[in-house]
Amino acid sequence: MIYLDNSATTQPCPEAVAAMTRALTEGWGNPSALYGFGIDVARELRAARGQVAAALGAEPDRVFFTSGGTEADNWAIFGTARRFGKKNKHIITTAVEHHAVLNCMKELEAQGFEVTYLPPDDLGRVSLGDLKAALRKDTILVSVMMVNNESGAVMPVGQMARLTHKVCPEAIFHTDAVQGFLKVPFAAKTLGADLISISSHKVHGPKGAGALYISPRLRSFPPLLFGGGQEGGYRSGTEATPAIRGFAAACQALSATFREDAAREKALLDRAVEELSAVEGILVNGAHEAPHILSLSIPGLPTQNTINILQDAGICVSAGSACAKGHRSHVLSAMGLSPARIDGSFRVSLSRHTTQEDVNALIRALRDQALPRARP
Repeated sequence: MIYLDNSATTQPCPEAVAAMTRALTEGWGNPSALYGFGIDVARELRAARGQVAAALGAEPDRVFFTSGGTEADNWAIFGTARRFGKKNKHIITTAVEHHAVLNCMKELEAQGFEVTYLPPDDLGRVSLGDLKAALRKDTILVSVMMVNNESGAVMPVGQMARLTHKVCPEAIFHTDAVQGFLKVPFAAKTLGADLISISSHKVHGPKGAGALYISPRLRSFPPLLFGGGQEGGYRSGTEATPAIRGFAAACQALSATFREDAAREKALLDRAVEELSAVEGILVNGAHEAPHILSLSIPGLPTQNTINILQDAGICVSAGSACAKGHRSHVLSAMGLSPARIDGSFRVSLSRHTTQEDVNALIRALRDQALPRARP
């Protein structure tokens, strides 16, 4: 199998599997317990938090574990609305966010909040100028994803955060960095975002773990869950220590080589773009600025047909976001692409495991099998 759907999920790395196995077989105690066995697990949990924080470029005491990126996004958005919504109700986001953000916005609109959706250009980028024009005195939250999970566009999040804080000093800036973490370089301490969402299973860790970075300027941010006071009182409930330790081990393993991995992935992606752009009937969608995400279209050939053709060749790709089954891509629609182009689109996404041979196999399969079936 040639796996090219790494934006949907990644293969857990050996370090993550080993850390989870140890947590399940040896360090399975409750970290809130006050005897030695529990204290040892609490010590390992602190170490895991430090490993994730180091990879994120954050202070360890500002990293709070969640069940994944969706929960982190929900907490960031609804927490901000809880804290500031009694005074002002204007929020800014983009039309190309993940549904973990967009569906939160729909819920807040139903509660009386006003949401401005910034449009992308035809490559999926959202401009700093559009954000500046949308900021208002009553803006309480700006939420802009770091890397779009379909177009591969990289948003100017650092500049956007600084602009937001300059124009609206009390406003909160959140970024969904699920597709950016350990893919594009940034450090939470210097990025300028108040809230940053990340996910374990996108970086070769296990499913069921993620984190929300909460800036030191938000010391009184509303808790997500009430109970026994875990996660600094922000998210009560016994911590999922096996998943967290797997997440931390993956972060530590990837941090050592992520810049080299990203450079190699980008070279492979650029090779695929060069080769496939020259093939009649295949269109490249979006900016593909991130090192691992490429959107392609074969107008006239339905997406599922392409997926089936590639699957027969032993290659796994995606119809787009794995979290939005059965819907025409809202990202490609917002970019202004034609229905035929959208309905023939599919996503290729790489990882540190992707080889030149994998990319060559994809190119051959699309040339030899998909194109003869396409109808312009």
